[in-house]
Amino acid sequence: MVKLGRLNTLRNQIFIGFLLVMLIVLALAGFFMYDRVSVLLRNSAERHIQQIAVQTTGKLEALLRQIDMLATQVATNGSVQRMLSQEQAGQRTSFDERQSLQQIASNYQAYVTGIRSLELYTTDYRRLFPLDDASLNSRIPEEWIAQADREQGRLVWIGLDPHDSDVVIAIRRVRLMDRSYSHGGYLTVRIERNYFELTESSEREDGLREAMVLLDGEGRAIASNFSPASGVQDKLARGEETISVDGSSYLVIRQQSETTGWMLAILMPVDYSTEGISVLRTAIVVSGVVGGLLFLVLTFILSTMITRPILNLMKAMRGARFGSLKPNQNTSATMEIDELNNTYNQMVAHLNELIEVVYQKEITQSRTELKALQAQINPHFLFNTLEAFYWALEDKGEEELAQIVVAMSGLFRYVIGRPDEEWVSIRDELEHAERYLQIMGMRMVDRLSWRIEIEEACRNVPIPKLLIQPLVENAILHGVEQKIGQGEVVLRVQAAERSGYTSVMVTDDGPGLDESTIRELTKAIAEGRSLSSKGSGIGLANVERRLRLYYESRTTGLRTYSREGEGASFGFEIPNEYGGEKNDENDIDRG
Repeated sequence: MVKLGRLNTLRNQIFIGFLLVMLIVLALAGFFMYDRVSVLLRNSAERHIQQIAVQTTGKLEALLRQIDMLATQVATNGSVQRMLSQEQAGQRTSFDERQSLQQIASNYQAYVTGIRSLELYTTDYRRLFPLDDASLNSRIPEEWIAQADREQGRLVWIGLDPHDSDVVIAIRRVRLMDRSYSHGGYLTVRIERNYFELTESSEREDGLREAMVLLDGEGRAIASNFSPASGVQDKLARGEETISVDGSSYLVIRQQSETTGWMLAILMPVDYSTEGISVLRTAIVVSGVVGGLLFLVLTFILSTMITRPILNLMKAMRGARFGSLKPNQNTSATMEIDELNNTYNQMVAHLNELIEVVYQKEITQSRTELKALQAQINPHFLFNTLEAFYWALEDKGEEELAQIVVAMSGLFRYVIGRPDEEWVSIRDELEHAERYLQIMGMRMVDRLSWRIEIEEACRNVPIPKLLIQPLVENAILHGVEQKIGQGEVVLRVQAAERSGYTSVMVTDDGPGLDESTIRELTKAIAEGRSLSSKGSGIGLANVERRLRLYYESRTTGLRTYSREGEGASFGFEIPNEYGGEKNDENDIDRG
């Protein structure tokens, strides 16, 4: 797993990703090109074979027309017409007349190579030339003689001679021109088989790719580039488009001769038709390999160009673990990498500044803590001084003043003693408020009376320190002192209507507040500012802010109830279980 993780680097990802993309592109392009070009090459090879077939068929037709013209000239020869007319009239042709045909046949045969012999027969199948007693029906099947009769003087191509496989026979009916083209006899042309060899042997020695097979109407091979033992005639007769001969596969193109009805088959080696495809395949493979190698090298160089600056940046970042944040001095020609390097250098500069600031703050904090330790001497001096006043007043019998000094001592000790103590119990907070009321009662003589009401279950509820005393102070300053005559402050702590909550309410019987003043006071408390230049309302704003800080959304905040001429009430609700357990410790201390 660790080895795989080491291989999973940005450089390897870029390298492998680009390589896969290139291979996919090359494969798709090669496949598409191979598919399209191979189709074009096959079509081109087929068109080439078709062209060869057309040319070969044209050559065959030219040879056939040459024989047809020769037979026509012989059949219309005057001597031949005269002798056949005599035979039709019942006059036998003499031996000398028949012998004269030898010279006529020799003259015509001299014009066309490949003709073995010309034979002339009467209507009753007797042979006039050559000079023997053979009959036509002994040389040619009756069906072909009947075919010649039906063609009315046109040349009929029979095919291979049944008695001599090296000879091709053609027959035509001779019509007598001076007797209204009546039947006068038959002319047969015996042609050498090699006359129809449409390809020369020298072409095969030079590497002729095409092979030719000419089959007569009965499927016998008149001309062929293959040996009879190859069985190519049978395979062609089955109509197969691709045949195998002597271990080689050939693509077959067939052409039917309109003149003879013979079939000309052009055989093209399959290897020839796919030779261009093989070359194309080799070219694509070579191009793919060369392109892949070039892309491999270029991708390696590109991935190195991208990852090397990142590695240098990583080395610079690792130095931060050893406490040295130094900028990376290496630059890159790539704009994005260079911008990343500049951003890192800016971050290093900013972090160094922050480190310096934190270092200076730590020094300042150490000095402040030292001063705080030194300042702890002053409260002890104050408490000791108040204790001395208490004992002096006690000795002189000033018990009321002595009790005031004790209250002041407890007040100061609660306010400035143990500054790290944030949470107290409601019992402690009420005792502090009571000491404050005692001191204010001495100052106001008989004008101030107070009453503290608390349910027993609420005494140990935790509460932030100095949260109730500002409400008491506000009730005296803005309630009782603003009233003519004696005033009363009631501090009431009880269970709230909501389960699990405690309600704290401070009520005075002062002049109260009108609606506009209440709205302004509520707005000032929410904004954390004083309602007037004398500081009215700042204590209430502090209570509201501390409630929100300590209890967040679990408190309703500071609530105000007042009607003009009927006094005012300020209070809040807090959850019972919040802020830590300090109640048991207080009970132990008080015990």
